[in-house]
Amino acid sequence: MQLLASLVFTTFLFAWTFCYAIFFVIACLLLPFRHRFLLARVWAWVLLKALKWTCRLDFRVEGSERLPAGNHIALWKHSSSWETIAMNVVFPRQVWVLKRELLWIPVVGWGIRQLHAIAIDRKSGHSAVSQVVAQGRERLAEGDWIMVFPEGTRMPPGETRRYGVSGTLLAAETGKLIVPVAHNAGRYWPRRGLLKKPGTIRVVIGEPVVPGDRDVREVNREIQGWVETTVKTLHSEY
Repeated sequence: MQLLASLVFTTFLFAWTFCYAIFFVIACLLLPFRHRFLLARVWAWVLLKALKWTCRLDFRVEGSERLPAGNHIALWKHSSSWETIAMNVVFPRQVWVLKRELLWIPVVGWGIRQLHAIAIDRKSGHSAVSQVVAQGRERLAEGDWIMVFPEGTRMPPGETRRYGVSGTLLAAETGKLIVPVAHNAGRYWPRRGLLKKPGTIRVVIGEPVVPGDRDVREVNREIQGWVETTVKTLHSEY
């Protein structure tokens, strides 16, 4: 039954996203960005409700009181597709740093463009970092949060890779804070496979980090240490 429920949800996910993207692209012709993001939040909210109804997979957020005033940079653990949906609901108005290939998806890619996403070529190294910093400055000036997956790709539970420096460098150069986010979504919605397991995904928002004039790699190690330790704890309580 869980496999059937997962199939139903996955079918709905693709159908809803494609159909909503058509409506969204048309609506964006008339709406300013702040209203476009509200529409993106509706898209995400519907999917999370559908996930709970079909697969009995819910979530809860811990540490929302740690979110600082203003707009800053959030570094999210990346282990599934779930967090790409949930971040729209968990955090205030935002833009995402994502791989440019997503812009090539018919209709959906057009919608992503309307949300001011920072689309990078992950193979371009320093050029990608410079792009995040340059465009990130503009988005921060407009009042948006910046959502970053510092691992660059989805990692299986228990695994990680060296965090990229773009988000941390952007925070250091703009005087913004870094908010780390850990979760155990990979246990319930694996990066590969159809099955979504029932349960409650836990999202933990960490204490904001002030990069100051410290070396960005040192800051990254501190953040990665907290995120991965927290994820490990969440998995051990699974």
